[in-house]
Amino acid sequence: MTEHSPILAPIVVLIAWSLVMWLWMYVRRIPAMGKAGIDSKTLVGGNGSDLRARLPAKDQWPADNYNHLMEQPTLFYAIALVLALSGTGGGWNACIAWAYVGLRILHSLIQVTINRVLVRFAVFTLSTLCLMALTVHAAIAVFCR
Repeated sequence: MTEHSPILAPIVVLIAWSLVMWLWMYVRRIPAMGKAGIDSKTLVGGNGSDLRARLPAKDQWPADNYNHLMEQPTLFYAIALVLALSGTGGGWNACIAWAYVGLRILHSLIQVTINRVLVRFAVFTLSTLCLMALTVHAAIAVFCR
């Protein structure tokens, strides 16, 4: 068995969570479309923002969160892979990566349930601080060794 960097596990978990949110988005959105009188069989063109005007906000929250999971976490994936490839993906970096993933999952749960912006922003800020720490550690690993 090949040894792998511990930081790869949080990457896999966050990708899996993103797919859970993708499913949650459609479980919420498809029934809401039916209630709004939108026939998906005859629907041509359009995008998610077109649905915003026709669906209740609460039914849009999972889609909003799925979009968020396609944004900043892409930086996390890249920096975590840099840490893994530089041999510094264990120890504190793995712990910080797990904190980032936990905070992003918490952010998702807040956004799709109560969606309190101030609470969501606080969790987002904490996760961003984790990402900043990982970036500093990656820069040290790449430029100072």
